[in-house]
Amino acid sequence: MKTKEKRKMILRKAVILFTVLSAFALPGCKEKDAAQGADQPAQPVFAVSVSAVEAVKMADYLTLSGDMIAGSSVDVYSDTAGTITRRYVSIGANVEKGQPIVEVDPSQPGMQYMASVVTAPISGIVSSLSGQIGMKIAQSSAIAVISGGGGLEIQLYVAERFIYKIKMGLPCEITLDAYPNDSFRGRISEISPVVDTSSRTMMIKVNVDNPDDKLKAGMFANVKIITEEKENVLTVPENAVLQRADQQFVYTVVSDTEDQTINIAKKTVVSTGLNVGGITEITEGLQIGDQVVTRGQTTLNDGSRVNVIQ
Repeated sequence: MKTKEKRKMILRKAVILFTVLSAFALPGCKEKDAAQGADQPAQPVFAVSVSAVEAVKMADYLTLSGDMIAGSSVDVYSDTAGTITRRYVSIGANVEKGQPIVEVDPSQPGMQYMASVVTAPISGIVSSLSGQIGMKIAQSSAIAVISGGGGLEIQLYVAERFIYKIKMGLPCEITLDAYPNDSFRGRISEISPVVDTSSRTMMIKVNVDNPDDKLKAGMFANVKIITEEKENVLTVPENAVLQRADQQFVYTVVSDTEDQTINIAKKTVVSTGLNVGGITEITEGLQIGDQVVTRGQTTLNDGSRVNVIQ
């Protein structure tokens, strides 16, 4: 009997001890659960760079290159075949209409003829002179080229896919390796009515302003044809515009409506226009001064917290 009573007493003590320990443990668990709730991971903050939307003048253009030629030039031919016996002028000489250029002797062995003088058909500058003394020429061979007073032109070839942009009178900016620090002006003065079927290009000519007679026929020129100009265009850097499916959008930085001290990214759908030199025209969706994310935007979602850095 004593053994059974002793076991009962031990069991009662164990139950009492468990009850007391449980009473102390439960508040501790509650406090631990509360602490775990407070340690929930914070929303990530993304570092971004921004650029303000600006209103600027924007121009679209085509860049082509070609040779500078005389605005009006005439090939000089001899009326008779024979041997050049005399030259009256040299390359670069100014000549008047009717002035002698070369003398041609049509004589053959056993047959003597009077020498024929080839004269300038127009007034201008001798830009080419291929005839050398002693050279035999045919009537079909040009002896010289005389450039008239029609100024200088640049002959260019426009790819078929850009033909729709070309119009008479479009302004052009012209640069040359010979004058790296200068820029010259011109306008489209001639447009071919046909497209070359082999090259799929259309020939155009640009009339060039030539102050101080710096430019010469034969120079190689780079031409920027201004095909469209717009004033007060809203623009953003090209890389700020993202596209998913058929939607174009940017992320703008705004203050969180619940906490004005927090900046968030707002997904803003936009419509675009011209895209020139890394700058994109925005036709709808933004206003002047909007802060558009230009770096770090690919990791954002609508409502992401952001920290603006330079």
